[in-house]
Amino acid sequence: MSDIIKLLPDHVANQIAAGEVVQRPASVVKELLENAIDAGATQVQLIIKDAGKTLIQVIDNGNGMSMTDARMAFERHATSKISTADDLFNLYTKGFRGEALASVAAISQVSVKSKRQEDDLGTLLEIEGSKVTRQEPVVTSQGTMISVRNLFYNVPARRKFLKSDQVELRNITDEFHRVAMVHPEVAMSFAHNDTSLFNLVKSTYRQRIVGIMGSKTNEKLVPVEEETELMTVKGFIGKPEFARKTRGLQYFFVNNRFVKHNYLNHAVASAFEGLLKDKSNPSYFLYLTVPRDSVDINIHPTKTEVKFDDEHSLYAILRASVKHALGQFSVNAIDFHQEKQYEVPYDVAKNAHSQVPKIEVNPDFNPFQQESNINKSYQTSSFQKPPARPWEALYAGIEERTQLIDETHTEESSSSMFQQAEVEQRNIFQLQRKFVISTLKSGLLVVNQQRAHERILYEKLLRQLTVQNGVSQQLLFPIKINLPVDEVAVLINLQEELEHTGFLFKTLEHNVVEIEGLPLELKEKDVPFVLEAVIAKEQQDLPENTYSPADRLAQTMAATMSIKTGEVLNSEAMENLVDELFACKEPEITASGKKIFINLSGDSLNSKFN
Repeated sequence: MSDIIKLLPDHVANQIAAGEVVQRPASVVKELLENAIDAGATQVQLIIKDAGKTLIQVIDNGNGMSMTDARMAFERHATSKISTADDLFNLYTKGFRGEALASVAAISQVSVKSKRQEDDLGTLLEIEGSKVTRQEPVVTSQGTMISVRNLFYNVPARRKFLKSDQVELRNITDEFHRVAMVHPEVAMSFAHNDTSLFNLVKSTYRQRIVGIMGSKTNEKLVPVEEETELMTVKGFIGKPEFARKTRGLQYFFVNNRFVKHNYLNHAVASAFEGLLKDKSNPSYFLYLTVPRDSVDINIHPTKTEVKFDDEHSLYAILRASVKHALGQFSVNAIDFHQEKQYEVPYDVAKNAHSQVPKIEVNPDFNPFQQESNINKSYQTSSFQKPPARPWEALYAGIEERTQLIDETHTEESSSSMFQQAEVEQRNIFQLQRKFVISTLKSGLLVVNQQRAHERILYEKLLRQLTVQNGVSQQLLFPIKINLPVDEVAVLINLQEELEHTGFLFKTLEHNVVEIEGLPLELKEKDVPFVLEAVIAKEQQDLPENTYSPADRLAQTMAATMSIKTGEVLNSEAMENLVDELFACKEPEITASGKKIFINLSGDSLNSKFN
């Protein structure tokens, strides 16, 4: 039998290796943006077409490359950023593995124009499937322009697994945010299909965050700044009242690199303990600086996972820093029952001058004297108690009123009172503010109130989405909400479906959402939560054929708008709930497959006592 083990050709090995580095267009965007930053660029442009499936182009004004370097950059394990293994623990740059460009070139059509400041001419290099097809001098400006076309053109099995343009664009936007947020000293722009999405000038960290997340973000930020021997913490945390149900606004940057770290995330969350509503997540943009030899970045090719030498100490420092910031800026525990109108603004309270209260005592006061005898000069209140009437006056007129009572009317009143009592005595009641219990001829009906209402709303919304006849309640004053640009983009994609449910948008652009009409069942105070849930659901990487967009939207809105466990229902509301539930097509289960009610028969109850 002949030998069966053989070496793979380079282009096949490159395609296999590329699958680990390049998972989707956003992976290419991340590598190219980081290369531009490492090249010392002060201006970076990102141009995308068809969510990166057709074109990804990054233009920078960095150091540029010579003709030889441009050729070498696309060889596997070729890099200018490290030279020995020890350099892995003393990294100054974002990239170091020397395999990103080689991987990108293996699965796409790449063209590069690059020129150094000291060169007269630049270099044009074209590569297709790891093979150089063209290399020649070219006139170009200083810096590098790299274009990646037709990603996965030679790996069709991989290309068909790419998500919709909406999902891929959202991932690209996330990568752009992560690079832009940590480098406010670099002017960055982002355009998709000839539409400008971001145009960020050089700024501070705070201005960069506000530029990306929207102008309203500024008032939500609390600065954090602590410096210790082990770690320096800078950045911002969101005020507790602006906490969100999703984790979309949580950013850790370690040594100017975006990372995901559950342990440090727990440190921040624990610092907010007692300040957030249930199931809410704090927002934060934290920049951590640690000694380079105390962190290992070379754990995963995406370089978003890191390992620290002394995680426990960093946990304690980070938690204390966030707590200190919250206390320093007077962010106290939230009293959810406090009336807003009784709150005194901080600036008013600070400038107000309090006076010591004065007490004046009337030494001549005698409670048994007539009020007219009391010295008026000691009356500090304008209220005057009316003079007491003699006790006989209490019985004046009783006799006359008694004679006016109509006996017939009394009997009718008594009768109606008993009838009302019979009406109110209905066989339906609420248990633990969660279940609606109703009696049947055969036993007991136990209904989960939240799931029942969710089912009712789901079928109603789905019907409106299908026949496109949503009814809207017009608002007297439009609701204006500021959201990050990428989240508004999600709403723009869903605008038609949302309007079929009853939403009426006055403005829906950039980072502003202005609503002038709502679905009938939606309360004004719940609008931000519903939109947040809809956006979060759309941003999840769900298989596209699992649910239709209309079904997914109806499910999300119904789950958010439904009455919740803990809400008290009166008899009429409970009866309506049960009636509407059994008018549904499928009253047994929710849209997500959860049981809504159970029926306890008399026999079943009897068996409990045997």
